[in-house]
Amino acid sequence: MSKRLSPQLQHNITEDTYCETHLEPTRLFCDVDQITLCSKCFQSQEHKHHMVCGIQEAAENYRKLFQEILNTSREKLEAAKSILTDEQERMAMIQEEEQNFKKMIESEYSMRLRLLNEECEQNLQRQQECVSDLNLRETLLNQVIKLATELEEMFQEMLQRLGRVGRENMEKLKESEARASEQVRSLLKLIVELEKKCGEGTLALLKNAKYSLERSKSLLLEHLEPAHITDLSLCHIRGLSSMFRVLQRHLTLDPETAHPCLALSEDLRTMRLRHGQQDGAGNPERLDFSAMVLAAESFTSGRHYWEVDVGKATRWQVGIYHGSADAKGSTARASGEKVLLTGSVMGTEWTLWVFPPLKRLFLEKKLDTVGVFLDCEHGQISFYNVTETSLIYNFSHCAFQGALRPVFSLCIPNGDTSPDSLTILQHGPSCDATVSP
Repeated sequence: MSKRLSPQLQHNITEDTYCETHLEPTRLFCDVDQITLCSKCFQSQEHKHHMVCGIQEAAENYRKLFQEILNTSREKLEAAKSILTDEQERMAMIQEEEQNFKKMIESEYSMRLRLLNEECEQNLQRQQECVSDLNLRETLLNQVIKLATELEEMFQEMLQRLGRVGRENMEKLKESEARASEQVRSLLKLIVELEKKCGEGTLALLKNAKYSLERSKSLLLEHLEPAHITDLSLCHIRGLSSMFRVLQRHLTLDPETAHPCLALSEDLRTMRLRHGQQDGAGNPERLDFSAMVLAAESFTSGRHYWEVDVGKATRWQVGIYHGSADAKGSTARASGEKVLLTGSVMGTEWTLWVFPPLKRLFLEKKLDTVGVFLDCEHGQISFYNVTETSLIYNFSHCAFQGALRPVFSLCIPNGDTSPDSLTILQHGPSCDATVSP
């Protein structure tokens, strides 16, 4: 039968520091059973194979472990707060991005409808000798109505798909926000508990130390990741207007505006770097795209379309420049006067950007041929993936001033010799619309 201390002795010696069984000081700690031991308890069969050490040593070991977890918890709290902030910002961004894509879809629909009506008028003019044939005229009009209806249905489907993807993205972000918010709350509570634990005395710190440690570790093992959402640029607008072939311009490069490091072909349709070195940068803001040349042709009105082979270039830009270019393209480098599509290949990584403002786009495959459509009257510039027959991006309601000139650029490398080149493609006979010399 175990003996107990007399009430008088208990008044002078705390119960926790003495073994109730052997009435001896408890200077040891059993890590397995999480209890304090006296020397006689330590010698018993019950603790023979247990890990036992001095109370002070055990307390210091646990204090160090709690402090390490506390430090890790603080780091994880900052990471969780960062993810929480990012998810909240992304919710606002995707709403804005969805509206931008909606405007882009509506702008593309309006443009294609205008081209369809224009094509209809041209077909009717070619059939002037059959004007008296009301059946033929009615057939042509019915065809146009059918095409216009199909066009509207296709774009309505795109808007619905865009809305569906937008809702799915928002739901994922809200769920991610909730997880991040919950982890922030849990970590804040854990940090308070750990700070209190680290500040406690020896015996209080050792009380339920192993349980507190395991519970803390289990929370730190919870992995938090930002939501994986669908890039809205995957909602491709398919198809190219048949009018693009009619509007295609046969452009040539203007040697007077070419950067000194560029070599132009005899037919003035291909540009390549004379020499240069390659650099490892992957952000277009860090790349030197000053190897630029303008087209010899400029546009002041009308609609125009041209295609560029970019398949042999690792870093390139195509777009529109408006302003004056005096000395060897020096003025043409002013980025505020250009609307650009930029492509960059670094190893297996393929990136695509539009400007202004600088915005990264998602594209599954490397571009081979870029189509550029310009509508001067409506201030619209559209970039197309000709191989996949899909819209990449468009700018609408642009405020143009003066003549507009196509612009082409390669990145000046800083390493090995670069074989990069761009070529303006030609299809069929030249069609001259409103072109100023």
